[in-house]
Amino acid sequence: MAARAFITGVSGTALTEDERAFLRDRQPWGFILFKRNVETPDQVVRLVHDLRAAVGRPDAPVLIDQEGGRVQRLQPPQWPAYPPGAIFSALYDIDREAGLEAARLTARLIAADLADLGITVDCLPLADVPVPGADAVIGDRAYGTAPDKVAAIARAVTIGLEQGGVLPVLKHIPGHGRATADSHFRLPTVDVPETELAGTDFAAFKPLADLPMAMTAHVVFSALDPAQPATTSATIIAQVIRGTIGFQGLLMSDDVSMNALQGSIAERTRASLAAGCDVVLHCNGKLDEMTQVADETPLLAGKALARADRALASRKAPQPFDRVAGRAELDRLIGRAGGLTS
Repeated sequence: MAARAFITGVSGTALTEDERAFLRDRQPWGFILFKRNVETPDQVVRLVHDLRAAVGRPDAPVLIDQEGGRVQRLQPPQWPAYPPGAIFSALYDIDREAGLEAARLTARLIAADLADLGITVDCLPLADVPVPGADAVIGDRAYGTAPDKVAAIARAVTIGLEQGGVLPVLKHIPGHGRATADSHFRLPTVDVPETELAGTDFAAFKPLADLPMAMTAHVVFSALDPAQPATTSATIIAQVIRGTIGFQGLLMSDDVSMNALQGSIAERTRASLAAGCDVVLHCNGKLDEMTQVADETPLLAGKALARADRALASRKAPQPFDRVAGRAELDRLIGRAGGLTS
């Protein structure tokens, strides 16, 4: 059955009958899990199975934000803790190759955890480049403040995920690092010249333009579009994301239920798709909002369908991996990062 151009969350640890009927009838392209959806490994495996069964597509992508640090939906004691991105940055400054290997190993270990559960997509890596005075929403999630370092660590994370059979999602394109507000709560505006953005924020994403999927930033870049955030700006999507950065993969919105966006959920959905997002992401699991998103999203077709199919086809089988040895090596490397621990 053909899928619609949205990714949805659900409300809890098991599907309700109303959710099951909604998924069967509305056919989202994929799903995203949050902490509210997670209790035990066996429970997550059942939920992932039921999500795919509801739409009748065993390859339907299931996403999660499993970065490590403070953004980790799968948490101890059921799952290991992993370091935030700032650890890799600190280690990179001591020993470049050690920093990259720590980033790759962390992603490879995360991928092994996800593969056990049937989760096939991780919303990682970040290529956001924070600046002094920016909101802490990115903070220690970032891989540094130099675009070349951020891109190099993001590439290492990508390699680790892909080696574990998990697809990466590049975020938050074209950059959330300068934002002086958390877009979960209000709309940030970045007031710097385009040339400065191109040399820093956009420059970190450009070497990663070949990734299969990316997630937009709910951020206004006033030098490019003073009225609309990147998610709903046709100018930014066409000129910056598809143009300057050169990203040609599947472009999904960040969560349209976040307070940075204005208007009803239906209006936000229409605006995201009209601007050039291929797929709309809706996360909070509220069925009335999910229905509004579904009402506004078409069947995947044309370039959006081609990008979606190409992204899924790029996922490879996991390579052999010794988790115990991998974790021991990661802990050894992190021990070099100025006493920082995971």
